[in-house]
Amino acid sequence: MADELILYTNPMSRGRIARWMLEEVGAPYRAEILDYASTMKQAPYLAINPMGKVPALVHGATVVTECAAICAYLADAFPDAGLAPPPAARGAYYRWLFFTAGPVEQAVTNHALKFDPTAEQGRLAGYGNYELAMDVLEQAITAAPYIAGDRFSAADVYVGAQVMWGVQFGTMPKRDAFVAYAARLAERPAHLRASALDDAAMAG
Repeated sequence: MADELILYTNPMSRGRIARWMLEEVGAPYRAEILDYASTMKQAPYLAINPMGKVPALVHGATVVTECAAICAYLADAFPDAGLAPPPAARGAYYRWLFFTAGPVEQAVTNHALKFDPTAEQGRLAGYGNYELAMDVLEQAITAAPYIAGDRFSAADVYVGAQVMWGVQFGTMPKRDAFVAYAARLAERPAHLRASALDDAAMAG
């Protein structure tokens, strides 16, 4: 019997990214919906993720947290889904997956919190400044149909989710390239399925 996949999540969280990735993979999984004020901070879940945050993925004896890591892990764990380039062609895949998980997320979070580094502070910040991070991300998105080249990959799940969220809620500028990329990925069947499941969980 294959190891069970369990997603610990909340429909109003980054867990939506992990569910989208699971729907792209197509493997059966079980979703455990946690509450921010109770189950997410209780001992059983803290034993899985001491940060007390979602998502977390449990695959047999393996625990993976952090959305970018979950996307990369699932692409490798289920290679038949074709969601990772061949190892020798993963340069752009890794580059933009982790650029978005690091500099882009830091830039967006700090900008939303009204902290924009001075030029001197920007030398210490991995993202430099918000505009620079947005410019580089826009260049990456416009260089090819997908973030890592001509084929959709797990990196598009993570990067695409960040761009969709950013454009929708105003944490990223509504540049034409961002809007077009977000709209294209939003129509993927796996994304539509994942969104419907999370919306239903939120309503319930």
